[in-house]
Amino acid sequence: MSDALKFFVREIDLFERPVTLRMPFRFGVVTLRESPQAFVRARVELPDGRWAWGAAAELMAPKWFDKNLELSNEDNFNQLRDVLRMAREAYLGDASAATAFGHFGRNFDGHLAAASARGFNPLLASYGPALLDRAVLDGLCRALGISFYDAITKNIPGIGGGRGASEGLGIENFMAGLKPAPSIEARHTVGLVDAITSADISEPVNDGLPETFEQVVKVYGHRYFKLKVGGKVDADLARLTAIAGVLDTQTQPYFISLDGNEQYNDAQGVAELLAAMRAAPALRRLNDAILFIEQPINRKVALDVDLRSVDLGKPVIIDESDGELDTFVRARAKGYAGVSSKTCKGFYKSILNAARCAAWNQEEGAQRYFMSAEDLTTQAGLSVQQDLALVNLLGITHVERNGHHYVNGMAALPTAEQADFLNAHPDVYERSHGAVRLKIKQGRIDLRSLDCHGFASAVVPDFSVMQALKT
Repeated sequence: MSDALKFFVREIDLFERPVTLRMPFRFGVVTLRESPQAFVRARVELPDGRWAWGAAAELMAPKWFDKNLELSNEDNFNQLRDVLRMAREAYLGDASAATAFGHFGRNFDGHLAAASARGFNPLLASYGPALLDRAVLDGLCRALGISFYDAITKNIPGIGGGRGASEGLGIENFMAGLKPAPSIEARHTVGLVDAITSADISEPVNDGLPETFEQVVKVYGHRYFKLKVGGKVDADLARLTAIAGVLDTQTQPYFISLDGNEQYNDAQGVAELLAAMRAAPALRRLNDAILFIEQPINRKVALDVDLRSVDLGKPVIIDESDGELDTFVRARAKGYAGVSSKTCKGFYKSILNAARCAAWNQEEGAQRYFMSAEDLTTQAGLSVQQDLALVNLLGITHVERNGHHYVNGMAALPTAEQADFLNAHPDVYERSHGAVRLKIKQGRIDLRSLDCHGFASAVVPDFSVMQALKT
């Protein structure tokens, strides 16, 4: 960690913005129509007196971090606000200098313990440090005049130091070998109430943007798709058959991930769905296109179930179960082959898990373990850019992207802020239908401008028009 630099975290501000969806989205047990987006701004100071503000943003998704049906969406939002405030208090509570990873490491366990005492699970608790860590690293990169890519490959944050080093992962060598690609495939998610064709539209938006799955495929040219299933075989088969009816008209190859959204209590239920799919002639091509299955089993029992007890025929990853830094290690022992990367779970965890995959594959002499890039809630601006930069640097070649489909881009933001992001990142964004929005061409997102000073963004949001995080 010879390049690691110690610095001070002097100030942390918390903000939020309302986000309204242009169409409803259902995942798991919730149908979402609106949700706030949280923003963190952190001021860091170097030992030589140089300082800079850094920032991060993340949607407050209800019923994902905590799926307790007795809690309202507003209860979930308040939980996320609470863990952000708790993390701010922890990071500002120790005024001494540390590396970026040091600030994370000395606070993470205590923060999770304090959150647990309030009844918050580790996944929920991690949301606070996840945003603060990105804002802190963004500030450090801006103070030093370097990019996120340079910071990680040179290990400026000082990643390791007992987290990963004790596992013999060779994490510094792993990071030094990372190289970002110029673009990435966008994997489109089909929600459980999404219209497949125009005949399925129940609440037309009529804003000129794609509303149906069929239109999405035609307009954006995706090759990668994530299909959500609901845990009821007959209903899932009918919906998957309708989706296959659209996909099978494509001459180019397509690729699928199945998201179980914790709808099963055991591996046998998952096996039943897969067997029924294999028996359906209309799903033959779709079956062959399945790359992996995402978190089919409820998080309460997922790591108690040994997946090797059944032959699913496809690798399975954990997502919602991935609450702690060593969860993937425990999941591997139960037959799981992969884990998701999500900036809302913490980018240090993603790097650590990616290093694990590399080390484990080298041990076994096969490419068995992998990371997938999942997050449909990332909004245009800091959120989507930082997530894209992370998964791109980790070598993941396709990423779940859907925030651009359910939200009308930057339409709700000030005109000047939209123009700033478009001018700074014209490869990532375009202006259409009256707003700046994510640009997807032939199923790909161009990422070259993310190699800039800071954590993947040459500009920052307009904090002057935001409201302070609600109390």
